[in-house]
Amino acid sequence: MNDLQNTLAKQFKDLHVPSNPITLANVYDGASAKLVASLPQSKAIATASYAVAEAAGTSDDKLSSEDLLRASRNISTAIRGFNKPITVDVRDGYGSQLASMVKELIEIGVVGVNLEDFDNETKTMYSQEEAVSRIKETIDTAKNLGVPDFVVNARCDVVLKGGELDEVIKRGQAYLAAGATTVFVFGGPKRGGITREEVVKLVEAFEGRLSVSKSKDGLTPSTLAAIGVARISVGPRLQIAALEKMKEVAEELFDS
Repeated sequence: MNDLQNTLAKQFKDLHVPSNPITLANVYDGASAKLVASLPQSKAIATASYAVAEAAGTSDDKLSSEDLLRASRNISTAIRGFNKPITVDVRDGYGSQLASMVKELIEIGVVGVNLEDFDNETKTMYSQEEAVSRIKETIDTAKNLGVPDFVVNARCDVVLKGGELDEVIKRGQAYLAAGATTVFVFGGPKRGGITREEVVKLVEAFEGRLSVSKSKDGLTPSTLAAIGVARISVGPRLQIAALEKMKEVAEELFDS
């Protein structure tokens, strides 16, 4: 089982190429995962915790580890047979549950996680040392379970919380040195994401090992690839689009 799983993990890791990024259409349940997995252009399946929480009837900051694992199992079951890697947005790893969460996700068939450096319980940033330790704990846990190529997309929330880009660069370089495959820098909707200038600086600082969310401000996938990023995602946008279409169909039904 884990030989095949680590083959998928390595396959996923190898898709993180600066200037030729892996593009992920984030899913949130079995149906959305099956749809995305069926597309030949889709090379891997990734979740977005915000969308998973909405599908579970709760909010991202209140998403329980049980609901997250339940959704991950449903997604893994739905795409069985497609032989595509799965990476899960595990939020902050749920504090002291981090190792057990990684273990359960690997048992489900997951080969990577998105791991935040913001402690959802205390509502404070983990220190750089704590965040580095948690990345190492994730990788060591996976290695001990036979998945040494487990992919960690280390999310840095410094600018989201009002911090400076210099700290993002310092933290991100430490996260990569600890074994993260990429660093995801999240600016958030209120800030308007991260700017083109910031993307350029981060690509240079991380030698291209940058993960970003597709933006509406002209930073298209082709533009981001040209700048040199290694990973692009869309967060909850598939779910938002699906719900808008569902609302339209429902309104047509009631109006008729």
